[in-house]
Parts: sequence; C-alpha cells; structure tokens
Amino acid sequence: MATELQNLVFVWTSVVAALVYCRHVAKLVAAGPRRLLLFLPVILLFLLLPLRLTTISLGGLTAFFVAWLSNFKLLLLACGKGPLAPPLSLPLFVAVASLPIKIGPSTGSAGAKNGGGDGLKSPANYVTKCLFVAALFPLYQRSDYVHEKVMMMAYSIHMYIGLEVALAAVGAAAGRLIGAAVEPQFDEPYLSTSLQDFWGRRWNLMVTSILRPSVYDPVRSASGRLVGRRWAPLPAMLATFAVSALMHELIFYYIGRKEPAWVVTWFFLLHGVAVAAEVAAKKVLRGTRWQLPAEASRLLTVGFVVVTGFWLFLPPLLRCDAVAKARREIIAVIEFGKGLWSILRFISFEVVSGP
Repeated sequence: MATELQNLVFVWTSVVAALVYCRHVAKLVAAGPRRLLLFLPVILLFLLLPLRLTTISLGGLTAFFVAWLSNFKLLLLACGKGPLAPPLSLPLFVAVASLPIKIGPSTGSAGAKNGGGDGLKSPANYVTKCLFVAALFPLYQRSDYVHEKVMMMAYSIHMYIGLEVALAAVGAAAGRLIGAAVEPQFDEPYLSTSLQDFWGRRWNLMVTSILRPSVYDPVRSASGRLVGRRWAPLPAMLATFAVSALMHELIFYYIGRKEPAWVVTWFFLLHGVAVAAEVAAKKVLRGTRWQLPAEASRLLTVGFVVVTGFWLFLPPLLRCDAVAKARREIIAVIEFGKGLWSILRFISFEVVSGP
C-alpha cells in the first residue's frame, strides 16, 4: 500500500507539471496543428502514467481521469474547444483538466470563493447507497452458495454505487478547494425510460459531455453532408459508442493488465446500434399515437442493459480479477489505517509524557 501511495504521488505530480506546461502552450500557441503537436508528448505521457498504479481504487480512477478525460480535453483544447478553452486561472485549469468537474456559472477565470456542489445529491442519498453496498458483503462471503446470476447482479450494483460515490467525492473535494461546480456523474440510471435516456442523460455524464464535442458533433457535421441532417445523428452515435468502447478496453487493461478479448467493444457496439435504431424508430413514429407506458419503457430499458451487461460487460471485468483485487485493497486500506492510527497514538503519547 505504501508503494502504491508513493507511485500515486509521483503520477499526480507529473500530471500537474504536464498540465502547467499545456496551459502555457495554449497561451502562447494558437489553436491548430502546431498546438496539437506540442500536446502530443503530454498525451502519450498520460497514457503511460497509469501503468505505475496497480490498484482499482487508485489506478482505475487515475486511468479514467488522466488517460481518458484529460487527454480528450487536451485534444479539444488543441482545436480551441472544450472546457479548457476559456481563460482559466492555473488552479482551475489543472483541476478542470484532470478531474471530473465543470466550471459553475459563478466561477470566473480567477476562481470563485464559494465552493461548488450544485451537481451533488443529498448526503442521505449517498449514505443510503453505501449502506446498501455494505449489506452485500455477507453475500460475498457466501458466494460459493449463491447463484452466479445473483452474484453478478450484486457486483453490478456494487460497481455502479462505488463509481458514483467515488466520483462524487472527488468532484466535491475539488469543487470545495477551487470553487468549481461539480459535474453530476449519474442521475439514477435505473429510472431510464429509453437507451437514449440512459446513455445520454443518466449514466456517467462526464463522459457524455466529453464525447459529444470530441466525437459526436464532428461526425454528425461530416455525416450531414452525406446522409442529410435528418439521419446524421445515427452514424455520429455509432462513432461515439465505438470510441467509448476502445477507451473502456484501455481502462480494463489498466485494471487487469491482460490482453483485451474485445468483448467490451461488442457490448458498446451493440448498444450503439440499439440506440441508433431507437432514435430512428422515434423519427419514423413521431406524430403517431403509438407509445409505450413509462413503466414498460423503463422495464425494457433496464432489462436490456442488465442482460447485455451480464453477457458482455461483466465477464471481462471479472476476468481482470476486479472483485478479488477490491477485497484485497479494502483489507490493505484497513491495515494501513490501523498502522497509521497506532503511530499517531504513539506520537501523541510521547508528546504528552515528554521530558
């Protein structure tokens, strides 16, 4: 654990230094190929840095923040677009570039004094979800006696809640420090009434906000000249899901360090086709009275996500030994905390009973 923390400090020190360089480049060099060329060494560095971390909690989140989000934000900045394009103070630039946060309406280029948090849910919401995850731990201890599908459902819930709480905690802490509003990561995805609703408005919204300007909008603009404006969103959706698939394969590699089997790619391509078909059907049926009740739409949507997730998404994650790693990390954190607490108690005792 101590070695992992040392590597974490090295990785994030390198990230901050690289982003300071990128901010200076952006101020001195106009948007275009030359700025992109100067950003390329940093983009490559951000792809390599997560390899120094091996845990899911630290390495997985760092890979998501740096190798995916930061690199896409830098690519947008090279074109003069994205959340980093407006003039930002150095602390804001580094935070927005490296963390899942957005700038709130009251946050100026010099920063704001009042912390963000507009995108967060109530503390009771997060506490309830954490208690629900804690209630799953006895199930893990008796996994040999529980049906495989039940365990996969438990892993799915654990993954969703763990990711939501972790991203909210990181975003809230950063928002408090620099006065930036928090980017809401999830909006109760189990209430989705369509796949378009699930992926576009409820699941991992930070990724959606980055993929839209970097992939969806350019492909839609180019497709409009080929298939017309009415159908241009369809190839744009397919391209967006394809890019998301490749980035998920990369994140899974960072977590498991195993050669990809491309099963995750098929999951996202399948969903890309399904979302495109759903949007096309809505266009054709627009103006008609045919419409499913909200409850039926919600059941079909969540059912499709769960079934395809069990089939194509969870197996590669389990192949990365994610569950076993998570257990070992929890035990390591507890032991590290006990050791730190013992040291602090010893130091306080020495101070009180000093000469």
